[in-house]
Formats: sequence, C-alpha cells, structure tokens
Amino acid sequence: MSHTAPEPTAPRPAGQSTPPPADAPAQPDLPAQSDLPAQPAAPVKPAPAAPARPGQPSTRKHTALPKARTLIEALPWLTRHHGKCVVIKFGGNAMVDDDLKAAFAQDVVFLRHAGLRPVVVHGGGPQISAQLDRLGLESTFAAGLRVTTPEAMDVVRMVLAGQVQRELVGLLNQHGPLAVGMTGEDAHTMTATKRYARVDGEPVDLGRVGDITHIEVGAIQALLDDGRIPVISSIARSGDAADGPAGGVFNVNADTAAAALAAALGAETLMVLTDVEGLYADWPHSDEVISQLTASQLEKLLPELASGMVPKMEGCLTAVRGGVTTARVIDGRVPHSILLEIFTDEGIGTMVVPDEEQT
Repeated sequence: MSHTAPEPTAPRPAGQSTPPPADAPAQPDLPAQSDLPAQPAAPVKPAPAAPARPGQPSTRKHTALPKARTLIEALPWLTRHHGKCVVIKFGGNAMVDDDLKAAFAQDVVFLRHAGLRPVVVHGGGPQISAQLDRLGLESTFAAGLRVTTPEAMDVVRMVLAGQVQRELVGLLNQHGPLAVGMTGEDAHTMTATKRYARVDGEPVDLGRVGDITHIEVGAIQALLDDGRIPVISSIARSGDAADGPAGGVFNVNADTAAAALAAALGAETLMVLTDVEGLYADWPHSDEVISQLTASQLEKLLPELASGMVPKMEGCLTAVRGGVTTARVIDGRVPHSILLEIFTDEGIGTMVVPDEEQT
C-alpha cells in the first residue's frame, strides 16, 4: 500500500492562533475589545531595596544614634564614680517647683541604678518661712542663717521631718522602694552645739542654731549597704551640757550638715543645689561663672561673697578640706542638673578641688 506524504505546513507567524478545523462548531461572537468595561490597573509595588553588601554601611537612618553617643560620653564618668558615695544637698527653687522636684528624684534614682551611692540632705527654707508666716511668727536672718527661737524650732522640726522629707521620700519611691527618711537626731547621726554668727565683727545669738560637732555614720552606712537612699533632714541632737540629760535639738544649716556628712562618709563628691549658675567671678559687676577653683582660692574669696552664698561655699571648703575629692555648686533651676554635672564633659556650675599639695 502506498502512502502519500503530507504536504508541509508553513510556520505560523508569532502571535497567530491556529485556525479551527473545518468541522469544529462555530464559536459565539465575542464583543470587541473596545466594548469591554475598563479594568483598574493593578498597583505597582516598589521593588524592595537591595540589602547592603557585606562591608557597606546601611542607608537606613538610625534616629537613636545621638542617644548612643550620649551614653558613650558618660562611660568614663560612670567608671570613675561607680561605687562611690555622693552627698547631695537639696534646696533652693528646686524644692518648690513640681517639675524640678520630679527631675531631681529621677536623677538621684539614676545615680543609684548607675552604681553610685547617693545620700540626700535637705533643708526647707521656703516651706519653713511659709509656715512661720501662717502662724504669725517672724522670719529673721543673720549672716545667711535663720535665727531660730524655741517656738520657731518646733516649726522647723515639723516642716522638715513631717512635710519636706516625706514628700521627697515619696517622689523617690515612685521609682522603687529605695528611699528611707531620717533626721540627724535619729541614731545620734548628727550632734551639734550652739552656734553664734558674727555680723560686723560682733557676735549674734542665733537661738537654736547649731554647728555640727560629731557625725555617727553607722545608720547611714547600713542603709547604703542595703541599697537604700538615705534622705536626711538637717536637725541635730544637742551636745550642750546646758540642755541637760534630756537633750534638745538644733536647727543646722543644710549646707553645713551636708558638708560635714560628706567628709564623715569619705564621699567622692558633695553637690549643692542653688538658685544661681554657680560662683560668680565678680558679682554683681559680672555674671561670669568660675568653673573651678582650689580650696585656698575659695578661702580668699569668702569675705567678699554675698551672705546667701557664704554657708554654701563654706560647706564646700569644709568638705574638700575634710577629704572629699570635689565639692560642686550647681544650678538647681536646670532640670537634671545633677546628671549634667556628673556625666557630661562640660559639666555645669562651680567645682572646688583640693590644693595641689593636698592631692
């Protein structure tokens, strides 16, 4: 049987469909392309960025980098102060401004968690004056110190231990059970004898105002060793024989108390919060702040200082002469001034250091 080879079929142009066989059923008519409803275009997704090749920096912006730089700047200071005791005198405008009080509490708790051992000593000048006014008792001062009558002493005791200290302890303990309040009377922590001021070369009786004669640090050390933050009101038990065996109490300037306590504890630093930027070089003729001076330089300046700065700078001198490494006067009106002073290169305020022969 012979077979006839099929004739070769010409190749179809690209895109041309194969014609249906002759006996295939007819296809229904389809609408023209122009008659179809328009279809929305599919959204075009941007192509993912190619990952950075090894060795190439990422192009992504890291907004937290400035925070990292701040932490790194603090590293040398964290290392230097770790495990060291820092005595902080809390006072001035920071005591009456709610935002500044909250910032102060945050700073102190930060010090504690950063490995330092903070101790807070506080006065309460504005609160004492306000309470005395409400009771119709006059507030008088001599050589920067409050003249404290027996009636005023009762008010001082009540305001410091019952109002200022309790509020401060509460603010600190918002961040954890850390702060413990006490006064200089407790555990005989502070003992004082009567103090006289000198005005124009003449002695002035200040009433129940005392000078620290002895510090017993046992109770404070126990609190520090337990990880607590002691908050101490500047009231001292009397060491005067005239007060008898029952004793009495003295109102002690908080700057003086903080300085004596810093020396007794062998603190690394005494910090005194004030309502000024620091110690001015030529006040009131200049607002230039002295950033650093030695104990001897400060001693020469003391007779020229305004009365309000005298107890603060005397306290700094006492602390440094008593073995404290540095004493600093800083502006308590600046939020977080404690952290700025301790953990930044620039610092803030005035720092008193020992004389070269003492270091």
